Amino acid sequence: MSIEQKQIPNYITPSGHQALQDELYQLVHKERPEIVNVVNWAAGNGDRSENGDYLYGKRRLREIDRRIRFLTKRLEVAQVVDPQAREACDQVFFSATVTILRGNGIEQTVHIVGTDEIDLSRNKISWVSPLARCLLKAHEGDEVRLVGVDGEEIIEILTVKYICID
Repeated sequence: MSIEQKQIPNYITPSGHQALQDELYQLVHKERPEIVNVVNWAAGNGDRSENGDYLYGKRRLREIDRRIRFLTKRLEVAQVVDPQAREACDQVFFSATVTILRGNGIEQTVHIVGTDEIDLSRNKISWVSPLARCLLKAHEGDEVRLVGVDGEEIIEILTVKYICID
């Protein structure tokens, strides 16, 4: 990968940014110190090759350290976009809450969020997902075409709002 290669921005909503910060704090200040204590205690018990607490603790420490590195890097490049700070408009951009009418006649509301915030059970979709990509830059009342594995679907944009996304 060359230095000049363009990276995808890490757009994130304020609540998503806070969730990543909270997880990082939990790992650094709570979980990691507890596991370090367990590993130190287990190491003092003698033979480490058959010590389950020691082996599991070391593996868990590696997992925690990997997650800490990942979260730190994601937070360093995060670009927080507050939907409530955006000027009201009828065009779809990152952090929009969009109500659509699917081709099958079902009305659906989706929140366009960052890749670290995806939660399909709460209708939070990534801004790089196929659905979000076809909605981006469209306006209320527009019809957009979603091409997926099941074929083509025409989707009508009913409303576009910029509200707090929990």
